[in-house]
Amino acid sequence: MKMSEIRKMSSDDLAKKEMELREEISKLAFQHRIRPLENTSRGLKLRKDIARIHTLRTEMTLS
Repeated sequence: MKMSEIRKMSSDDLAKKEMELREEISKLAFQHRIRPLENTSRGLKLRKDIARIHTLRTEMTLS
């Protein structure tokens, strides 16, 4: 996700999206325990998206 897409979301949407991303990371971690992942960079991209959302939510609370 790009930061411009994240900025267009409401705070409720941001919270929902963050939960979805965290669930997807946990699913990937479970799948990796069973067998090696083909695309290991997916987890890194998800963590970066969560960080972007967290950064924006922090900016919103400070404003």
